[in-house]
Formats: sequence, C-alpha cells, structure tokens
Amino acid sequence: MWKNRNVWIILLGEFVAGLGLWVGIIGNLEFMQKYVPSDFHKSLILFAGLLAGVMVGPLAGRLIDSVSKKKVLLYAGLGRMLSVSFMFFAIYYGEIFWMVLFMIALQLSAAFYFPALQSVIPLVVKDNDLLQMNGIHMNVSTIARVLGTAIAGAMLVVMSLNTLYLLSMVAYGLLFLSTYLLTITEDDKEDKGKQKNRNKKSGFTDIIPIIRNIPIAMMALILTCVPLLFIGGINLMVINISELQGDPTIKGLLYAAEGICFMAGTFLVKRISEGRNEVKLMLVFAFVIAIAELLLFFGDSKMMSLISFGLLGVGLGCFFPIAATIFQTRIPKEYHGRFFSFRNMLDRVLFQIVLLGTGLFLDTIGLQKMVLVFGGLSLLIVVIFGVRYIRTPFVEETEENEKDGLVSAK
Repeated sequence: MWKNRNVWIILLGEFVAGLGLWVGIIGNLEFMQKYVPSDFHKSLILFAGLLAGVMVGPLAGRLIDSVSKKKVLLYAGLGRMLSVSFMFFAIYYGEIFWMVLFMIALQLSAAFYFPALQSVIPLVVKDNDLLQMNGIHMNVSTIARVLGTAIAGAMLVVMSLNTLYLLSMVAYGLLFLSTYLLTITEDDKEDKGKQKNRNKKSGFTDIIPIIRNIPIAMMALILTCVPLLFIGGINLMVINISELQGDPTIKGLLYAAEGICFMAGTFLVKRISEGRNEVKLMLVFAFVIAIAELLLFFGDSKMMSLISFGLLGVGLGCFFPIAATIFQTRIPKEYHGRFFSFRNMLDRVLFQIVLLGTGLFLDTIGLQKMVLVFGGLSLLIVVIFGVRYIRTPFVEETEENEKDGLVSAK
C-alpha cells in the first residue's frame, strides 16, 4: 500500500486541507464569540450550512456515481477554497450574514467532496488494506486537527483573523493541486455512459433496500448516531466548558486530548479487530463514547473533562475505521456515490438536530443536565442493539448470502 502514489497524495492532501479546515474553525469560534453571545444563535448559524449540505445530498450521490470522481473532487475542492472569500467580507463589515454565506458555501462543497473521497479510497487500495487505510486517513486528519487548533490558537495572539482565513484558503488551494495529481482507474467510457443514464433516473430509493439486505451495514449506520450525539455539538460544548472553568486555554487542551487519543485508537484498531467480531467491537466502542459523554457531567473539573475527551478520542479512533471499512466492502462499488451521499445526508440531519439541541439545552438546562440526556440516549441505543444482536446474530452470514440479498434488493 505504501508504494501506491495515490495513497500518499490522498494523505498529504488531507493533512494540508485539515490544517486549513481547523485553522478556519478556530477562526469561526473566535468570530462567533465576538459577535454572537447566545449559544442557540451560534447553533443556528452552523445549522444553515448543514441544511444546505443536506439539500444537495441526492444530487451529489447521483453525480458521483455518474461522472468522474476525480472531477467531483476537483470542483468541490475549488468550491471549498472560494468559500473562504465570504469570511473576509464578514470580518471587514462585522456582519453575521457573510459568515452564514461562508458556512453554506463550505458545506455545499463538503456535501460533494467527502462522499466522493470515500468512493475513491476503495479504488486506490485493495480490500484487505482498507481498514488500515481508513485508520491512517483518519489519523492524518486528526494530526492536522491537533496541529491546526494549536497553530490557530497561537496565531490569534499575534495575527488577525484575516491572516488566519488567508492561510486556510492557501491550504484548500494546495488540496486542489494534490487532487489534480491523482490517477484513478474507473469504469470505461461506455460503461460510464450507461451508468450515467441509469443514475439520472435513480437515487436514494435504490440504496435503502440494499442496506436492509446487509444487516451489518444497517447496524453500523444506526450505531453511527452514538458518536454524532457527542460530536454534533462538540464546539459549543468546548466553548461552554471553557466558560464554566473560566479558563480559555482548556479549549486547546480538550481538542489535543481527544486528537491524541484518537490517533492511539486508529493505531490500535487494526490489531484489536483481527479475528474479532466487527459488530461486538462497534458496540463496545459506542459504549465507550456514551460513557465519555456522561463524564462531562463533571465538566467543571479540568481533569474529568480531559478524561472525557480522551475516552471520546479512543472510541472514535476505533469505531469510525471499522464502520467505514464495513461500508466500503459490503456495499457494491457502483452504489458507493449514492450510499456515501445518503450516509452524509443522514449524518448532517442528525448533526443539525444535535447542534440545535445542544445550543438550546446549553442556554436552558446547562451542560451537566444536557450530557445526561444525550449520554443516556446513547447508552439506550447501544443496549437496544446489543440485546437485538444477542438474540439474532447475523455476522455469521456468508458472503454468498449477502450477494443473494443484494440480488433480491435489486
């Protein structure tokens, strides 16, 4: 795998773009803290961008399955780069309107970029390398997140927000150039043309019966709700913890703790998963994430909040590579664009609900009661699906049975 030129291009591109993304996110938090006093209003601003991403989800899925995935990545990367321009207007005029436009443009680009990237990875590495590739890819993005937040925090002391967003735009520009260097082998033109005509008339309705006939993919899709219940409002919670403890430096420490532990999880997941039941592993790591959220009941304690974010990092670092590998290997490649767009849309819808709920609860019942609600709901999901799996295990299904299920779904 390490001799594959495309692997290095994807990983290096992800690292540079991740630096730009998180430098921009720290800039967003700083801008909102200055101009938006209410947590609920902050969540509404973030909600606007996510809603735009959901609305284009079906179009993104059809397009990714119909045209060159590399072209989709290039145009989406260009969109991410140009979207930063709106923040320069937001800073100059001091108006939230421009930030809302920035969030919408950025999330529209992301709605095409991330499903296309998930569809490309199985095309550039072998199936038996997918778990390792997914883990390393997430690891690289986490390193970029830790460095990006640390660099942005330091730069805010000596530089302006304009400089922060300029560096973010440069990073997206480098991602665009690295994407151009990718060499991806896809269907030939004739097959692609036939597929394009089919996909014009098809959409997410083709994906649902396929997921139903692959129980392990269905469970992985639903269990993904558990980490989203935590990370959906994580930025607002970080701000609130910082205010609760009266310590602005805790923001960087929390992101660093989660990021370092995430990297540890992605290194361990390949060894942990060898010869073990994938469903049981997902249930265990979903349970760890739920416990991590409940520990934020003690969010006024620096040590407990750091332990919480550390556990979250380990849980996410092990959970997401397993889930991504299941999706990439069990879902047929010709449906990858629509499936990953469908998953992306579901994630964004839940993200919006959690985001708005987090903002509302932080303004009304406070952090400690809110994490009891979300953490309790996460535990309930894990218990329900754990009991259901114990009663009717399905991992023992053979590949032949799965293929029969796909045929019947079609």
